[in-house]
Amino acid sequence: MSRSTARPIARQRLRRAAAVLGTAVLTATAVPAVAAPVPTGTEPGLDRAALESTLDAVHEAGMYGLYSSVRVGGFTWKGEAGIADVSTGSPMDADMRHRVGSVTKTFVAVAVLQQVEAGRIGLDDPVGDHLPQLLPGERGRTVTVRMLLNHTSGIGEYLPAAFPSLQKKSPKSLDDNRFRTFSPEELVRYGLEAPLTGEPGQKWSYSNTNYIIAGLLLEKITSTVGEEWITQHVIRKAGLRHTFFPRTPVVPGPHSKAYESLYGAIESPRDYSVYSASAFGTAGALVSTMDDLNRFYRLLFQGRLLGAEQLAEMQRTVPVVGEQGDIPIYYGLGISAVDLPCGRFWGHNGSVFGSGTQALSSADGQHQVAFGINLTKYNELGENGVPKPHPIDTALDRHMVQALCPTVGSESSTTTKAAPSPSIAQSLRTGRT
Repeated sequence: MSRSTARPIARQRLRRAAAVLGTAVLTATAVPAVAAPVPTGTEPGLDRAALESTLDAVHEAGMYGLYSSVRVGGFTWKGEAGIADVSTGSPMDADMRHRVGSVTKTFVAVAVLQQVEAGRIGLDDPVGDHLPQLLPGERGRTVTVRMLLNHTSGIGEYLPAAFPSLQKKSPKSLDDNRFRTFSPEELVRYGLEAPLTGEPGQKWSYSNTNYIIAGLLLEKITSTVGEEWITQHVIRKAGLRHTFFPRTPVVPGPHSKAYESLYGAIESPRDYSVYSASAFGTAGALVSTMDDLNRFYRLLFQGRLLGAEQLAEMQRTVPVVGEQGDIPIYYGLGISAVDLPCGRFWGHNGSVFGSGTQALSSADGQHQVAFGINLTKYNELGENGVPKPHPIDTALDRHMVQALCPTVGSESSTTTKAAPSPSIAQSLRTGRT
């Protein structure tokens, strides 16, 4: 069963969050007395029993373990369900550290936009102006910084070349390269050698190569390794205590195992919680907690990490066409927008070997959910190679709706009416970082 907590956040903590500095020191401020706690069970917008029930339902649908953090105004609920380690049966804990995959991209985009804000680079600068050796010729002249950040560059994906056996639904190359150190330049070369996904600016096509290039661009502009710059000027500026780029294959501190099924190719899902994160770098190597992710997106949308002009640029989106020709989400600069029954929410998802993550926030940062799962690619593949729907997907969608649209979720908890487009859950199961 899930365990949860709900607590009021003191005014003092909110005031201090407003004064986060680049050095990550929270400035002490004289504030009024802390407001009296709201009696347990009456937190506005937090139906703890319903949240626990929907979280348990994901575990009962087949997910080994998951944790979630929900925030409404000044109140936070945290819960977990299932197990962190299949071999020992140890339970999940909501405060565990987690590989968050492509949620990393929002952090990278913020760091690049900080450089735009400082006047060191322009969003519509050709990438070749800054990295002529990396993107020479016509491609360097036509691909812009904006196209990297919103995935319209047309540059292909590097992962099939880095892990070729995955295309045949075999884990062999994953096992062979588990502790291999990939350089960012090597990953970019793989992506540039891959087939183009379109002409620059023509259409949205997800490619991790874009964000490896963005990391190298950040390094060129700042003369600091991209991960280090992001740590100093984004992570620490946001006051995140459990968010970092791992330096070793092992995630330090309390964390879950990470089980990969590879769409059934691995008969008994295998633990991939230990591996070199160099294969993902600035595209998806970050480790965080669900509370930290909610804090990061809250400060971002409240204008604490970027000014209004750059935040508006971040939220200029392009359509993402789904499997049925629909448009389930829209993608900005390192963030995506999804329309739920109660409004539009912003954030990102991520999936690396054995770890899946979803973080969503209202535009004012007042209503949020972040959850992590420890079993990925659990679906079977259809004849067309597209993952089939799984009960886990439906259960995850219901938890997300209950967290973000509690009235809708409570009224429709036994039906699928409240569920968003299936593509939201599909983003976790398709294996994109």
